[in-house]
Amino acid sequence: MILTKKYNSRYNIAMKIHLPHSAFLGNIEPFIRGFDNSNLDQLQITTNQKWVAVHPVVLVMVAALAQTVEGKNTSCEALPGYAGTYLERMGLFKHLGIDSGISIVEREPAGRFIPITKITTSDELTGLLTEMVPLLHLEPQQASSIRYIVSELVRNVLEHAKSQHGAFVAAQYHKKTNKIRIGIADTGIGIKAAIGQSHPTGNDLEALQLALTPGITGTTRKEGGTEQNAGAGLFFIKSIATANHDYFVIYSGNALYKLLKRRSSKVILHANPFEDHHSKKSDLPYWRGTVVGIDLTLDATEEFTNLLDLIRDTYSKAVRDRKKARRKKPKFI
Repeated sequence: MILTKKYNSRYNIAMKIHLPHSAFLGNIEPFIRGFDNSNLDQLQITTNQKWVAVHPVVLVMVAALAQTVEGKNTSCEALPGYAGTYLERMGLFKHLGIDSGISIVEREPAGRFIPITKITTSDELTGLLTEMVPLLHLEPQQASSIRYIVSELVRNVLEHAKSQHGAFVAAQYHKKTNKIRIGIADTGIGIKAAIGQSHPTGNDLEALQLALTPGITGTTRKEGGTEQNAGAGLFFIKSIATANHDYFVIYSGNALYKLLKRRSSKVILHANPFEDHHSKKSDLPYWRGTVVGIDLTLDATEEFTNLLDLIRDTYSKAVRDRKKARRKKPKFI
């Protein structure tokens, strides 16, 4: 079944993105490599013909891309069975501007998922944060960290990304693994341009490294940032994933950084993200903006309970070490 918002046969080449059988943070790279951005005027979405089970970050990427061809050509291949119903329930067709023709039997409002939501103002962000607890059935000790993650990532988009279309957010609870999966995407200026306002970088991967380093922010060259922007947000979020033995992914430009599940039973936070157990790519299809995905296990652990102290200590040491290094640099007249 082909669902079309507008279609013009004169276009032989389209920006293409494929929803595979499976795409979660652990195996996200093949999905991203399949993204074709050769024509920015038309978007063609295809799906696996039998089954689609994907991380929310995949869905927000598709929704964000659709906004860039707003009012132009969008075609989407959907399935009459589970896949089509799943995509309809998660709100994808709504953001594509396409009538799927699929009827959904409404379940209870608190359905353990947050459909794709477009956020363009701080008031809309506040509304989403208020709705998250009942939608995801969160316990109080779980709610604060998840609220922080979503608030920090969306706030970054609203304040720094200069995205015409705001941020796209989706989340889903998986009972079997007791995990919340969160995806956020925008089509703004990207990490390199944002961080490069105060810290020039040679490429997108270097920009990701700086963005994940505690105490560095694009709003100032001052170590430790400012009271409003301390350069701690992405480091904090990565640290939450580290403590919970979960995945964290950030993708911008042609670069991707993925935090892998830690090898040691002991939680160790590194100021330099490249010292974490991770993988990185710098040859991916170019994404105009920033994409972040995170998995968060809801099981309370002693490591997670002590995380704030670990983050505070690591952050402070990193800022002190960089200040010392600056003072030791020789000055030439």
